[in-house]
Amino acid sequence: MPKVIIFDLDGTLLDNSLKIFTPRLVQAIVEYFSRYVPAQKALSALLSGVQAMDANAGTNRSNKEVFVEVFRAATGIEPDELDHHLEEFYARDFPKLAALTRRLPEARSLVAWAIQNAFQVVIATGMQTPRAAVEHRLAWAGVPATDFAYTFITTWDNMHASKPYPAYYQEIIAKVGRQPAECLMVGDDWEHDILPATSIGIPSYWIVEPGRTPPATSTLLVGQGTLAELFAWLSQVAG
Repeated sequence: MPKVIIFDLDGTLLDNSLKIFTPRLVQAIVEYFSRYVPAQKALSALLSGVQAMDANAGTNRSNKEVFVEVFRAATGIEPDELDHHLEEFYARDFPKLAALTRRLPEARSLVAWAIQNAFQVVIATGMQTPRAAVEHRLAWAGVPATDFAYTFITTWDNMHASKPYPAYYQEIIAKVGRQPAECLMVGDDWEHDILPATSIGIPSYWIVEPGRTPPATSTLLVGQGTLAELFAWLSQVAG
């Protein structure tokens, strides 16, 4: 019986196709920063910064620190100034992307049930963004941080590795003070959620439409199905 449920966000608690959402997010960020640096320079700096975070396999540097170093070198924008710009962007422009996402009706009831039943609940999003971006998406999903006492929410300034590196999941379980076997990873992405989590001993539930076959066998894959099916399975396991 798990004591901690680690939820991926996009594609798991929130219907959000990153193949659609990410290009629109990049476009919006570049449009914002084009007021301060040429658009092509902003795009190059953004992509290079994201690539640097993607390569962070577990260091003493946060994902934010990795990004800021690259972005500053490419644009000349100082960290304090960057923080101001990002705060403005996520308050004013980011909410416009909500229309690209869809709320899943089971998400709120599942999270509420988990917390009411004394599970520690972690939000483990793979997008390397400030907390504001995560809080917006949690609100879009109907599970805002203002309503639920999450044990931990990953952001770019509190994580020192990125998905799909095992160090990302090792850092999460260290922060919540649990062993891998005491946790359950719930995610839709096999390569970024399920594979690295199970590689360090975290049992996992794959959120996927019916008929999909796992790319590989794993004794730590405890189940697969929709969010509603996960809810039913957890309710049964919890007795």
